[in-house]
Formats: sequence, structure tokens, C-alpha cells
Amino acid sequence: MVDRRETVAQGGQAQGKQAQGKQAQGKQAQPARDWSWNFWPVLPLYPYGQRRTLRYEIVKDTIWTFDQIQGILYTVVPIRMTVVKLLRGGLLVYAPVAPTPECLRLLQELIDQHGDVQHIVLPTSSGLEHKIFVGPFARRFRQAQVWIAPSQWSFPLNLPLSWLGFPAKRTQVLPIDSQQTPWADEFDYAILELDLGRGAFSEVAFLHRRSRTLLVTDALIAMPDQPPEIVQLDPYPLLFHARDSAADPIVDTPENRRKGWQRICLFSVYFRPSALEPVQLGQAVKAARQSPDRSRQNYFGLYPFRWQSGWEQSFARLRAGGRPFVAPILQTLIFPQAPQRVLDWADRIAHWPFERVIPCHLDAPIVMQPQQFRQAFRFLEKSARSVGSADAWNLPLPEADFTFIRELETTLVKRGIARPAQGKV
Repeated sequence: MVDRRETVAQGGQAQGKQAQGKQAQGKQAQPARDWSWNFWPVLPLYPYGQRRTLRYEIVKDTIWTFDQIQGILYTVVPIRMTVVKLLRGGLLVYAPVAPTPECLRLLQELIDQHGDVQHIVLPTSSGLEHKIFVGPFARRFRQAQVWIAPSQWSFPLNLPLSWLGFPAKRTQVLPIDSQQTPWADEFDYAILELDLGRGAFSEVAFLHRRSRTLLVTDALIAMPDQPPEIVQLDPYPLLFHARDSAADPIVDTPENRRKGWQRICLFSVYFRPSALEPVQLGQAVKAARQSPDRSRQNYFGLYPFRWQSGWEQSFARLRAGGRPFVAPILQTLIFPQAPQRVLDWADRIAHWPFERVIPCHLDAPIVMQPQQFRQAFRFLEKSARSVGSADAWNLPLPEADFTFIRELETTLVKRGIARPAQGKV
């Protein structure tokens, strides 16, 4: 069941169109305030100071997700907060998003029915896009306890959490033993903690036993074939990336939305997929003169991308029918740092009884069995099947698409920022 609350019927599809007359301007003024996020300069990601929120009911009267978007250079993907109703009354919030007026209003509707926010969980140490919202969110719910993943750090200076907006008297690190929490009768959790040298990676997966729902942050993702609803509220990023050159106009069609979304997916997981040929700055500037739209919104006509034929096959291989997978950046730079520890963590989770997974990004919920979760981490095993396997769950991602990430890994190791991977076990 999907529960949506949209403040303006036309949503983001009115982007770029000027309101005509005072009446039209008045109708758009209120939603602009409703979507406002004033702290965006701290982490200047698109859509900057205007963030829409959609609420979905995942398990009736029990679990809800709140979707927003964020990205760079119009490479926008959903970012998600999950809210769970507690048996003793009140709500638990996993991975807060920006507490805009719209988001808080949608959450207040649940509070009115089920009680106030009792617990706020930051389930990662390395995801700044999640960490940045915890302080402002906690200030809105001063009675809530804040629970954080271990090994928190900040860059370029490792500052105390209180300096980052976390309430000092209400913030505590999640204990290793989940039975030491006030909601131990409803949740299990498993902590993955990796030392990366200059920083750390940690993620805490939560199992809500009653609904058989697993909550994860970044460890697992799945790609929808069509652009999610939250992305389509403002389709301009989709249409921007649907073009083949700067000379192409921005045209809003279902086909272009889908095309733009699939290219955004390739950008978001590979950074520079093999089907993408970067355009030199001089060539991009020259091509910009042919753009039918040289507005600021269109980066003054700059479009430094050239997609090779066959990119559709690259997306199809990435999506693999909706199969969940570990993002390439984690496969290459993070999890190989301690493969046995990651596999032990995945093994523990695979013994939990769940039937759906809710990640913090891209598609959700994902219908998934525990053994399928474990299979997603087989790339860390020496016994993992070869590229020729017909089993979609064990089929590796194309090595050619990892080229840029491999180059990035080499650069980081040479500069002493990262350590060489241990490999497989």
C-alpha cells in the first residue's frame, strides 16, 4: 500500500515554468516554504534548499518510509528514512532525512496516531548524507534518544559529535549487545565495523522481528527499471541526462524519463561507466553554443557526456531483473578491507527470519529471503561463480564498468588515503 501526501498536484512537473498572475504565484508560495531545507549549504547537494517528501506505508500501521532525493550534477537518487511503530507506544526513526516542514507534517500525522518519536537511529559512520540530518532532526524531538553507529568520524577535521549538532545528553553509541537497548523485545541488530586507516566504515542492520523486515543503510541496493515517484516530482534531472548531446532539447516524455533514470543509475553506482566517454572541457564549451537552452538551470548549455551504444545493456546487466547487489564502491574500496568480517556479518543476518529489505537508497521495499541476502556478498569469496554463470544472484557485475573505481582505488592507495584490499577469503 502506498500512502502519498503531495502539497501541490502538479508537483515538480511545473519546474522551469513561470507562474502567471498573482493568484498562481500565491499558490506556489506555500509549497516552497513547505519544502524548505535551510541547512543545505552545510552539504550542498541537489535539490539544495527545496526538498520534497513522499511517505509510503510499507506494513500496515507498523512501518512507513519517507523518501526525498539528493545528488550531484542532476545525478539524483532517493534517500530514505524508515519509521517503525513500537509496541509500547511511540516511534523509532531509522536514518533521518531532512526535517522540512512537509516531512515533519507527514511525520506528525503518525505521531498523532501512534505516539511521539522515542528513538532516532544513525546506522552508519561514513555516510555524511545521513549524518547531516540527525542534529536538526533531534532538535525537533527533544524527548527522543539518539543512537549512533560506532566509529563516528568527520572530515577534514574529526570534530566532537556535539559540534556536529548531536545533542550531547541524549546521544549514545549503540551497544554491541542489542539486548541492552530499551527496544530489545522488538529489534535485533548487527554491527559491521571496519577500520579503513584514515576513517572507518560502520553500518548497523536492524531486524524488526514482528513484521519480518530488515533495515539496511548502504550495504545493499536494487535498481528499479522506471524512475521512482519521488524523482519524477521534478523530472528535469531525468530529462537532462536523457539527451545524447548538448544540441538536444529538453523534452518531457515517459521514454526520456526512463532513459534519463537508467543513465543516472549507471552514474550513481559506477561514477564513470564503461559506456560513458567524457568530453573534454573545450569541446563541451564549443558544443554548448549549439544548445537550445543556455539557461543557468541547464548549466548554460554544458553537457560533458557522450554515451556509447550499448549503454542499455550495461544497465540491464546492472539491474539483473531487480536483483539486489552490493554497490561497486563498497565491492572495491570498502568490503575487501576485511572480507571475513563482512561475510561473518552477512552470515549473522542470513540467520534472521525476514521477508523484505528496506535500504536507504534506490528501490524499496525489496522482497528478499535471508539466503538471497547472503548470496549478494559472494563476491568476497574465492569460490564465487565466474562471469559465465546463468544464476542471476551470483552473476558478477561487468569488470569493464569498474575501471574508473579501480583507478580511483590505485590513486587513493598511492597517496596513503586508503589501504590495499585483502582480497577474497
